[in-house]
Amino acid sequence: MTFHPAENRYDTMPYRRVGRSGLHLPAVSLGLWHNFGDDKPFDVQRAILRRAFDLGVNHFDLANNYGPPYGSAETNFGRHLKDDFKPFRDELVISSKAGYDMWPGPYGNFGSRKYLLASLDQSLNRMGLDYVDIFYSHRPDPETPLEETMGALDTAVRSGRALYAGISSYSPEKTAEAAAILRDLGTPLLIHQPSYSMLNRWVENGEPNLPEVLEQTGAGSIAFSPLAQGLLTSKYLNGVPEGSRAASNKSLSEDHLSEDNLRRVRGLNGIAESRGQTLAQMAIAWILRPQGKGSPITSALIGASSVKQLEDSVGAINNLDFSESELHAIDEFAVESDINLWAKALEA
Repeated sequence: MTFHPAENRYDTMPYRRVGRSGLHLPAVSLGLWHNFGDDKPFDVQRAILRRAFDLGVNHFDLANNYGPPYGSAETNFGRHLKDDFKPFRDELVISSKAGYDMWPGPYGNFGSRKYLLASLDQSLNRMGLDYVDIFYSHRPDPETPLEETMGALDTAVRSGRALYAGISSYSPEKTAEAAAILRDLGTPLLIHQPSYSMLNRWVENGEPNLPEVLEQTGAGSIAFSPLAQGLLTSKYLNGVPEGSRAASNKSLSEDHLSEDNLRRVRGLNGIAESRGQTLAQMAIAWILRPQGKGSPITSALIGASSVKQLEDSVGAINNLDFSESELHAIDEFAVESDINLWAKALEA
């Protein structure tokens, strides 16, 4: 059946400018890390993507190794793009990344020029695209010179295979260095994609911290895993449900479900209820709050395994404001909880 998107799809979703660029992103973006590989029904994927676009979510975020198996999320998205979204390509922001393991041998991982540009070409082929809107270095490489990695991003943009350059999971110091290199090359750093949630607040640490560095460099940010791999939902309030990420040890283990963490989640859930929101909605709204001296998060990058879950998360936009008393109450429970799976990348 031919897809006819909702005519009012841009009426309710807030759109935020990405740093000092001309690009805007929806306050809530959809990531295809999980749920779009070959292990998920194609019609369920289609329903999620169609409903997302109807709700004003026009940014879809991928990476070369999303699946399973590696590459399948991009291949499947390419089919959805051809079937449903090709007439609307110029309304979409599509991003991909390279930096984690993708194929065997020394040239299928980290941040070499050879790996990044070969991976980008493969991603474009899988999705049936001439270009992606944003191409990221998925993580810093402790051995490859940063000049080489950033030079590859510059080449991706100058060759027309990407419109903008981004980085993910870089420390504030590495972010400032990367931004300076890209600025000298003439390809500004558009955006940083950090992990960030109420239980994973590393971006607020440091002098300057990441939001302050991004403010100084003119880059935006999009926070991934704002729901702490599903921990910041009602799913685990009463145990570990069958089929959940924790039950399958998929980016969330039962070790993360300590009594301290569950106490914090229950406390946050009570605050969300007093706001008339689900815990997931409050967690996403909190991500999008002002960041003091630093640049606020541009967009919250969510995942969705069903249309219902997608609609609940997007519902966060209905209440993005917090009182000082609410923020103070949240801070009692929103503390570091040893769930940052990407902490080692920051040490590179």
